[in-house]
Amino acid sequence: MDNLSNTDESYDLGYQPSPSSMDQNDQTPGYSTLSGDSFAYCRTNSETSAFSEPLEYQSYSSEPSPSFWPGSKSGGGVHSNQAVLNRLGMNQHKNVVDHDKLDDQEALDAELEMMKERFAKLLLGEDMSGSGNGVCTAVTISNSITNLYATVFGQNLRLEPLKPEKRAMWKREMDCLLSVCDYIVEFIPTTSQNLQDGTAMEVMSSKPRADIYINLPALRKLDAMLIEILDSFEDTEFWYAEQGSMSSNSTRSGPLGSFRRIVVQRKDDKWWLPVPCVPPEGLSEKSRKHLRHNRDCTSQIHKAAMAINSSILAEMEIPDSYLATLPKSGKACLGESIYRYMFSAEKFSPDYLLDHLNIASEHEALDLADRVEASMYTWRRKACMAHSKSSWDMVKDLMSDTDRSDKNHILAERAESLLFALKQKYPELSQTSLDTCKIQYNRDVGQAVLESYSRVLEGLAFNLVAWIEDVLFVDRSVRDQDR
Repeated sequence: MDNLSNTDESYDLGYQPSPSSMDQNDQTPGYSTLSGDSFAYCRTNSETSAFSEPLEYQSYSSEPSPSFWPGSKSGGGVHSNQAVLNRLGMNQHKNVVDHDKLDDQEALDAELEMMKERFAKLLLGEDMSGSGNGVCTAVTISNSITNLYATVFGQNLRLEPLKPEKRAMWKREMDCLLSVCDYIVEFIPTTSQNLQDGTAMEVMSSKPRADIYINLPALRKLDAMLIEILDSFEDTEFWYAEQGSMSSNSTRSGPLGSFRRIVVQRKDDKWWLPVPCVPPEGLSEKSRKHLRHNRDCTSQIHKAAMAINSSILAEMEIPDSYLATLPKSGKACLGESIYRYMFSAEKFSPDYLLDHLNIASEHEALDLADRVEASMYTWRRKACMAHSKSSWDMVKDLMSDTDRSDKNHILAERAESLLFALKQKYPELSQTSLDTCKIQYNRDVGQAVLESYSRVLEGLAFNLVAWIEDVLFVDRSVRDQDR
C-alpha cells in the first residue's frame, strides 16, 4: 500500500515580529497555569465559556469513539479509506518499522472512527441523546477548538517541544475543524450576459468571505510560529523540578537548596507547578539572548492574536438577552464616585481614574469592566432614543450624526475610553460578560472559528511569555545572589 502524504499549507503574511517586551509573570488560566509574581489576569480563560460542557464530555481524544460505527468490509476498503482521508487532509498513524498491511488497515480504521465521532458530535450539537436539544453548529465548533487546545496544551506547563503524538493530534484535528472555512464564501457579480431574447443576465462567482480570507491565514501563521518557538527549547541550559520534589530526575544538576530560597522569595502559592532551575552560575549569555528574543517574538504574537480576537468579537451581533439586562441608569451601574469624575472632569483621563481606583483582584477588575461596558451601551441607547433612532442596529454607527455635546454621547465616549484603558493596563483580563454572551449566542460559523482559534492562540502565547519570564527571573535571582 502506498503511504499517504499530505503537504502542509503555508501562509506567508510577511509577519516580522518587532522587538518589544512585556512583563507578565502571572496568569490564572482555565487549563494551564503560570507563576505569580505580578498582578495579571487571563482574558483567554476557557472557564469563562459558561455554555461549554465539562472537558471530559467534549474534549477530543486520539482514541476512536467507543460506539464503534460499522465500517465497510468490501475488498477495496483500504483504498476507499485512503480516499476519504485524502479528501479531509487527515494523516495516517503508521508504524515506521512494521509496514504490514494489517497494521495499516487498523490505523485507517482508527482514523475513520475518530472522523465519525467528530462528525456525529457536529451533527448532534453535542446532544448525544439525539433529542434535538443540542447547541448550534457555531457553538459546537467553538467548544471543539477550545477543548482541543485544553487536551493538547493543558498539561504542557514547561518550555519544551510538544510530544509527537500531541503535535500530530493538534494539526490533524485543527485541519479538520478549519476545513469548514473552505466552503464559507460570498457571491459577487463578475460578468453580464445577454440571452437570445434580449434578457440581460448577471453571472455571479464565489470567493472566500473577506474576514476568513484575511484572518485565517494570519492565525495559521501565528500557530506555526508558536509551535516553532516551543521546538526551539529542545536542548536548554535550564530544567524543571516539581516544587517540593527532591528526586534526581527533577533536579538533574545544581544545588537545589539555593534555588529553594529563591522560590520562597517569589511567594508562589501554586505549589503544583514545575519550577524552573538554572545552573549555580546562571545561564550563559547565549541562552539569555535566546530567551529574550523568543519572549519578544511571542509578545508580538500575543498582541496580534488579541487584536484579531477583539476585532471578531466587535463584529459579532449583541444578543437580545444582553440588551434586556442593561441597567436603566449608567450612573447607578458605575457608582457615584466614578460617575462624578467622568461627568465633571473637563479633560477626562482614564489612566488617572484607574490609578485612583486601587484595583487589587481579578474579580474587581473584571467587575469594573462589566459595569463600564454595560453603562456605555446604556448611554448609547439613550443617545439613539434622544435622536429618534429606534433601531438598535444604529448603535454600531452611533455618533456619526448625533450632537457631540449630548451628555449621553459624552459619557458613552468616556466609558469606551475607560474600558479600552482598562484592557490595555490588564491585557490578560478575562472576557467580559458581553464577550461571553456573544460567543454563546453567536450563529455565524466563520466568526466562531476565527474567535475560538484566535482565543486559544492568544492564551498559548501569553503562557509562553510568562514561562520565559519565570526562567529569566530565576536566572536573575541566582546571579544576584552570587554578587
